[in-house]
Amino acid sequence: MDRQPNTRLADLFGLAGWSKGELARLVNRQAAAMGHPQLATDTSRVRRWIDMGETPRDPVPKVLASLFTERLGRVVTIEDLGFARTGRSGKRQAMDGLPWAPERTAAVLTEFTGMDLMLNRRGLVGAGAALAAGSALTGAMHDWLHTDPVPAGASRHDDPFASDSFDEFDQIGLDRYEAAPVGSQEIDALERSVEVFRAWDAARGGGLQRKAVVGQLNEVGGMLAYRHPDHLQRRLWGVAANLAVLAGWMSHDVGLEPTAQKYFIIAAHAAREGGDRPRAGEALSRAARQMVHLGRPDDALDLMKLAKSGSGEETLPRTRAMLHTIEAWAQASKGHGQAMRRTLGEAEELFVSDKGDVPPPCWMQMFDEADLHGMEALAFRTLADHDPSAAKIAQHHAKQALELREGGRQRSQIFDYISMASACFIGDDPEQADRYARLALVSIGENSSHRTWDRLREMFRLTGQYANYAKIQDLREEIQHVLPKAKPKAKGPGLGPGLGSALGKDFSV
Repeated sequence: MDRQPNTRLADLFGLAGWSKGELARLVNRQAAAMGHPQLATDTSRVRRWIDMGETPRDPVPKVLASLFTERLGRVVTIEDLGFARTGRSGKRQAMDGLPWAPERTAAVLTEFTGMDLMLNRRGLVGAGAALAAGSALTGAMHDWLHTDPVPAGASRHDDPFASDSFDEFDQIGLDRYEAAPVGSQEIDALERSVEVFRAWDAARGGGLQRKAVVGQLNEVGGMLAYRHPDHLQRRLWGVAANLAVLAGWMSHDVGLEPTAQKYFIIAAHAAREGGDRPRAGEALSRAARQMVHLGRPDDALDLMKLAKSGSGEETLPRTRAMLHTIEAWAQASKGHGQAMRRTLGEAEELFVSDKGDVPPPCWMQMFDEADLHGMEALAFRTLADHDPSAAKIAQHHAKQALELREGGRQRSQIFDYISMASACFIGDDPEQADRYARLALVSIGENSSHRTWDRLREMFRLTGQYANYAKIQDLREEIQHVLPKAKPKAKGPGLGPGLGSALGKDFSV
């Protein structure tokens, strides 16, 4: 049987700019540093990997992943290189196939976070990979998300996504400490750490604590390698899901878009394995918000359809309300005002129908009435780009959000100020716009969120028609002083459809 070229490896090899001989020497050097001095790769072997699709034996795939990660400045996994993992029986997993079996979810989590931490340590910036389209993700994950996971300890012979052995962890070998059991007290501490990280993110943006969250998630991946009692294993999967969502949101907040999407997918898998389908749906809704941010509302709507249907009947009304607001924002981005208003009306009904008799999950406690109005303001302000009459309604909701905001939510407050100012500019009220824009400027410098800067740039565009006003001219100068210099847009392979042109635009909260 003729082998086919490994196009994934060939593409990355071309981006890296090495010769085959250089790559062979680097593999030998890196393998020796990782404790494998006997490895002897040469040019002909590299040629066979690329041109004939041969899969090298361990530890070469993880050595290559490490080399390409460092060279390209973004996380490159074994699957990204076109190499499928093999279990003890030799059964191959499909390359980058979704969904993942539980064993592989933990393995991917551990490998991906390990590579991400390596980039952090060496001061590199993750970029350049393509975002998967929403339709591609929903097509791959629909049936899987709508079924329950196989209980721990049960036979997996009937599970089409299961691997033959939990020993796939033996294949990754990425500086993971030995798997060991943890107890309820350790998991209590992990759950408390999630709350601390979540509060930091809400207050100061994703840039300050992202590395700590990724490191904590990496450790949890190691813990999942040990088979705990069911109740502890489910809690660990829940911690993994919460940390992965935070890692994804923080990555999105600082512009690491492909990295963020990968974390959202990891979070959905972890939540589903923990038996928390509403959490899996919320993780996918984060990926949808990211798509709207990048100017891809159709992909966002695909993801929201899966998030809503896959969340299950146990989803609380307030969670369903939150999901509706994201769908409405995507509809507003397409200029579909009637559909947006209908979806927001449903969100309001769901929100008030939640009697509070069932405590919300920890990951929903930040979606309160202020957030509901903030998302409504965002949707109407976005629609105002297509229908300026929506600006007045956006102002109303932004004002409500600001009045209801509690302390510790500085980033959301900044977004509310900018939404209000932008709606006032569109509504031909430069005096009010100037007031709220200056309130945003007071604290934006203390925030590490790149998205606040993106929103401010978009608002700056709206000030152009009032540039002859002395007060607005002064405001424009202040904005230009506060904003960091915009980086050149990325070019070449790796950008998903519309990504390069959308990096400077963001209305997300």
